[in-house]
Amino acid sequence: MAHAAVHHEEHHHEDHESIKVLGFWLFLVTDCILFGALFATYAVLVNHTAGGPTGKELFEVPGFTAETFILLTSSFTSGLAVLAMYKGKTKGLIGWLIVTALLGLSFVGLEINEFRIMFHEGAAISTSAFLTAFYTLVSTHGIHVSIGLVWMISIILQLKRHGITNVTKRKVTIISLYWHFLDVVWIFLYTAVYLMGVM
Repeated sequence: MAHAAVHHEEHHHEDHESIKVLGFWLFLVTDCILFGALFATYAVLVNHTAGGPTGKELFEVPGFTAETFILLTSSFTSGLAVLAMYKGKTKGLIGWLIVTALLGLSFVGLEINEFRIMFHEGAAISTSAFLTAFYTLVSTHGIHVSIGLVWMISIILQLKRHGITNVTKRKVTIISLYWHFLDVVWIFLYTAVYLMGVM
Protein backbone atom coordinates (compact mmCIF):
# COMPACT_ATOMS: atom_id res chain seq x y z
CA MET A 1 0.00 0.00 0.00
CA ALA A 2 2.81 2.39 0.98
CA HIS A 3 4.71 1.44 -2.20
CA ALA A 4 1.63 2.23 -4.31
CA ALA A 5 1.26 5.61 -2.59
CA VAL A 6 4.91 6.48 -3.28
CA HIS A 7 4.54 5.39 -6.93
CA HIS A 8 1.41 7.53 -7.27
CA GLU A 9 3.23 10.51 -5.73
CA GLU A 10 6.17 10.14 -8.14
CA HIS A 11 3.81 9.79 -11.13
CA HIS A 12 1.90 12.91 -10.02
CA HIS A 13 5.21 14.84 -9.67
CA GLU A 14 6.34 13.76 -13.17
CA ASP A 15 2.99 14.88 -14.65
CA HIS A 16 3.33 18.22 -12.87
CA GLU A 17 6.87 18.70 -14.26
CA SER A 18 5.71 17.75 -17.79
CA ILE A 19 2.92 20.35 -17.62
CA LYS A 20 5.45 23.02 -16.63
CA VAL A 21 7.72 22.11 -19.56
CA LEU A 22 4.73 22.15 -21.94
CA GLY A 23 3.75 25.56 -20.55
CA PHE A 24 7.23 26.86 -21.33
CA TRP A 25 7.04 25.64 -24.95
CA LEU A 26 3.64 27.32 -25.36
CA PHE A 27 5.18 30.51 -23.97
CA LEU A 28 7.99 30.30 -26.56
CA VAL A 29 5.44 29.84 -29.38
CA THR A 30 3.55 32.97 -28.28
CA ASP A 31 6.87 34.82 -28.01
CA CYS A 32 7.74 33.80 -31.58
CA ILE A 33 4.41 35.27 -32.71
CA LEU A 34 5.10 38.47 -30.74
CA PHE A 35 8.55 38.96 -32.24
CA GLY A 36 7.27 38.00 -35.69
CA ALA A 37 4.66 40.78 -35.46
CA LEU A 38 7.28 43.30 -34.25
CA PHE A 39 9.70 42.36 -37.08
CA ALA A 40 6.87 42.70 -39.63
CA THR A 41 5.93 46.13 -38.23
CA TYR A 42 9.56 47.25 -38.37
CA ALA A 43 9.87 46.05 -41.99
CA VAL A 44 6.83 48.15 -42.94
CA LEU A 45 7.96 51.30 -41.07
CA VAL A 46 11.75 51.20 -41.58
CA ASN A 47 11.67 53.86 -44.33
CA HIS A 48 9.16 56.13 -42.56
CA THR A 49 11.75 58.46 -41.03
CA ALA A 50 9.66 61.67 -41.33
CA GLY A 51 12.80 63.52 -42.42
CA GLY A 52 14.58 62.40 -39.26
CA PRO A 53 17.73 60.28 -38.89
CA THR A 54 17.98 56.88 -40.57
CA GLY A 55 19.55 53.70 -39.29
CA LYS A 56 22.65 54.41 -41.37
CA GLU A 57 23.13 57.70 -39.51
CA LEU A 58 22.37 56.29 -36.05
CA PHE A 59 23.68 52.74 -35.80
CA GLU A 60 27.32 52.36 -34.74
CA VAL A 61 28.95 49.17 -36.00
CA PRO A 62 31.33 48.69 -33.01
CA GLY A 63 28.40 49.05 -30.58
CA PHE A 64 25.98 46.51 -32.03
CA THR A 65 28.87 44.17 -32.94
CA ALA A 66 30.01 44.18 -29.28
CA GLU A 67 26.43 43.47 -28.16
CA THR A 68 26.27 40.53 -30.58
CA PHE A 69 29.61 39.10 -29.45
CA ILE A 70 28.61 39.34 -25.78
CA LEU A 71 25.22 37.68 -26.30
CA LEU A 72 26.68 34.87 -28.45
CA THR A 73 29.35 34.26 -25.79
CA SER A 74 26.67 34.17 -23.06
CA SER A 75 24.76 31.55 -25.06
CA PHE A 76 27.94 29.45 -25.17
CA THR A 77 28.53 29.81 -21.41
CA SER A 78 24.91 28.81 -20.69
CA GLY A 79 25.59 25.66 -22.71
CA LEU A 80 28.68 25.01 -20.57
CA ALA A 81 26.49 25.41 -17.48
CA VAL A 82 24.15 22.67 -18.75
CA LEU A 83 27.12 20.39 -19.47
CA ALA A 84 28.40 20.94 -15.91
CA MET A 85 24.92 20.10 -14.60
CA TYR A 86 24.82 16.77 -16.46
CA LYS A 87 28.25 15.95 -15.03
CA GLY A 88 26.88 16.63 -11.55
CA LYS A 89 29.27 19.55 -10.97
CA THR A 90 27.25 22.04 -8.91
CA LYS A 91 30.09 24.56 -8.53
CA GLY A 92 30.79 24.50 -12.27
CA LEU A 93 27.09 24.90 -13.03
CA ILE A 94 26.73 27.89 -10.69
CA GLY A 95 29.99 29.40 -11.97
CA TRP A 96 28.96 29.28 -15.63
CA LEU A 97 25.50 30.63 -14.82
CA ILE A 98 27.11 33.58 -13.01
CA VAL A 99 29.35 34.24 -16.04
CA THR A 100 26.27 34.04 -18.31
CA ALA A 101 24.37 36.47 -16.09
CA LEU A 102 27.30 38.94 -16.05
CA LEU A 103 27.52 38.81 -19.84
CA GLY A 104 23.75 39.33 -20.08
CA LEU A 105 24.04 42.32 -17.74
CA SER A 106 26.82 43.77 -19.93
CA PHE A 107 24.59 43.34 -22.99
CA VAL A 108 21.69 45.20 -21.33
CA GLY A 109 24.09 47.94 -20.19
CA LEU A 110 25.38 48.45 -23.75
CA GLU A 111 21.83 48.54 -25.10
CA ILE A 112 20.74 51.17 -22.56
CA ASN A 113 23.83 53.23 -23.43
CA GLU A 114 22.99 52.93 -27.14
CA PHE A 115 19.47 54.23 -26.48
CA ARG A 116 20.86 57.09 -24.35
CA ILE A 117 23.25 58.21 -27.12
CA MET A 118 20.51 58.03 -29.76
CA PHE A 119 18.12 60.02 -27.56
CA HIS A 120 20.73 62.77 -27.04
CA GLU A 121 21.22 62.88 -30.82
CA GLY A 122 17.53 63.75 -31.18
CA ALA A 123 16.40 60.23 -32.12
CA ALA A 124 13.62 59.65 -29.58
CA ILE A 125 10.88 57.03 -29.82
CA SER A 126 8.39 59.70 -30.98
CA THR A 127 10.69 61.22 -33.64
CA SER A 128 9.45 58.97 -36.45
CA ALA A 129 7.53 55.76 -37.18
CA PHE A 130 10.89 54.10 -37.96
CA LEU A 131 12.27 54.94 -34.51
CA THR A 132 9.03 53.90 -32.78
CA ALA A 133 9.29 50.48 -34.46
CA PHE A 134 13.02 50.25 -33.72
CA TYR A 135 12.77 51.09 -30.02
CA THR A 136 9.75 48.80 -29.56
CA LEU A 137 11.43 45.81 -31.21
CA VAL A 138 14.88 46.18 -29.64
CA SER A 139 13.62 47.10 -26.15
CA THR A 140 11.18 44.14 -26.17
CA HIS A 141 14.18 41.87 -26.69
CA GLY A 142 16.11 43.78 -24.00
CA ILE A 143 13.23 43.37 -21.53
CA HIS A 144 13.22 39.63 -22.26
CA VAL A 145 16.95 39.49 -21.51
CA SER A 146 16.39 41.42 -18.25
CA ILE A 147 13.62 39.00 -17.21
CA GLY A 148 15.98 36.13 -18.06
CA LEU A 149 18.64 37.65 -15.79
CA VAL A 150 16.27 37.86 -12.81
CA TRP A 151 15.14 34.30 -13.52
CA MET A 152 18.74 33.07 -13.79
CA ILE A 153 19.79 34.73 -10.52
CA SER A 154 16.85 33.10 -8.71
CA ILE A 155 17.94 29.70 -10.10
CA ILE A 156 21.54 30.32 -8.95
CA LEU A 157 20.23 31.01 -5.43
CA GLN A 158 18.14 27.79 -5.53
CA LEU A 159 21.17 25.80 -6.68
CA LYS A 160 23.26 27.19 -3.81
CA ARG A 161 20.53 26.16 -1.40
CA HIS A 162 19.40 22.79 -2.78
CA GLY A 163 22.10 21.69 -5.24
CA ILE A 164 21.29 19.70 -8.39
CA THR A 165 17.84 18.11 -8.03
CA ASN A 166 15.18 17.09 -10.57
CA VAL A 167 13.48 20.46 -10.05
CA THR A 168 16.64 22.57 -10.45
CA LYS A 169 17.66 20.45 -13.45
CA ARG A 170 14.37 21.31 -15.17
CA LYS A 171 14.77 24.99 -14.32
CA VAL A 172 18.35 25.16 -15.62
CA THR A 173 17.35 23.37 -18.85
CA ILE A 174 14.44 25.76 -19.40
CA ILE A 175 16.43 28.95 -18.72
CA SER A 176 19.13 27.67 -21.09
CA LEU A 177 16.56 27.08 -23.85
CA TYR A 178 15.07 30.52 -23.18
CA TRP A 179 18.53 32.11 -23.40
CA HIS A 180 19.29 30.34 -26.71
CA PHE A 181 15.92 31.53 -28.03
CA LEU A 182 16.84 35.15 -27.19
CA ASP A 183 20.16 34.59 -28.97
CA VAL A 184 18.36 33.45 -32.13
CA VAL A 185 16.02 36.46 -31.98
CA TRP A 186 19.05 38.76 -31.62
CA ILE A 187 20.71 37.21 -34.72
CA PHE A 188 17.58 38.16 -36.69
CA LEU A 189 17.69 41.62 -35.08
CA TYR A 190 21.38 42.02 -35.86
CA THR A 191 20.79 41.10 -39.50
CA ALA A 192 17.42 42.69 -40.28
CA VAL A 193 17.77 45.86 -38.20
CA TYR A 194 21.44 46.73 -37.71
CA LEU A 195 23.31 45.25 -40.70
CA MET A 196 20.61 46.17 -43.22
CA GLY A 197 20.28 49.53 -41.47
CA VAL A 198 23.92 50.52 -42.02
CA MET A 199 24.05 49.23 -45.60
